[in-house]
Amino acid sequence: MVGKCPEVVVMSNKTLGLSPQLHDYLISVSVREPELLTQLREETAKLPMSQMQIAPEQGQFMALLVQLMGVTKALEVGVFTGYSSLIVALALPKNGKLVACDVDEDYTSIARRYWEKAGVSEKIDLHLAPALETLDRLLEDGQAETFDFAFIDADKRSYPNYYEKSLQLVRPGGLIAVDNVLWSGQVADPEDMDKRTEAIREFNQKIHEDDRVTLSLVPIADGLTLALKR
Repeated sequence: MVGKCPEVVVMSNKTLGLSPQLHDYLISVSVREPELLTQLREETAKLPMSQMQIAPEQGQFMALLVQLMGVTKALEVGVFTGYSSLIVALALPKNGKLVACDVDEDYTSIARRYWEKAGVSEKIDLHLAPALETLDRLLEDGQAETFDFAFIDADKRSYPNYYEKSLQLVRPGGLIAVDNVLWSGQVADPEDMDKRTEAIREFNQKIHEDDRVTLSLVPIADGLTLALKR
């Protein structure tokens, strides 16, 4: 299952720890969101699982990373309604390609509609199948170490598996970004024993000890871990 957990969603879709006033100021002087992305965000906000969408400030940050690194081949695990894939695809060059993994046809139909409107459909290769199957298939097809960038935002208990597969697919010097690693602050609450919270805690500890990558956990939105493959 990719990013479509039926349990109560506790993640945050705006940067944690900021007052509403300061967050509004941050958005007003930082975010340059194209109208189409605003429309997608507003449409998604009406859905029951709207908090699964990334924050606009995070999306812009990821697009900046993609441009800084000169990414031409990207991977996404967990599409939802397509905000993150759209903003990454817009940041890719004309010959860029994004391989996107999800299992939900309804949510990704919204994504496809906006990809088409934005003129980036040709850049995005959507795989509607369990993500681990897609990642294994990419490895079997000889695509190890051919991706420049990977974004993981799906089933939290599968994060270690997604990460290990992505680490094989990303080239040395490539970047893996992992979403929701602060989990609305719940990871710091020792009384929170929710299985997803515990899974994120374990993942955070695992990657902290992983000397295969250079690491930074950025407190933007719901927490974004950046792992640069050595």
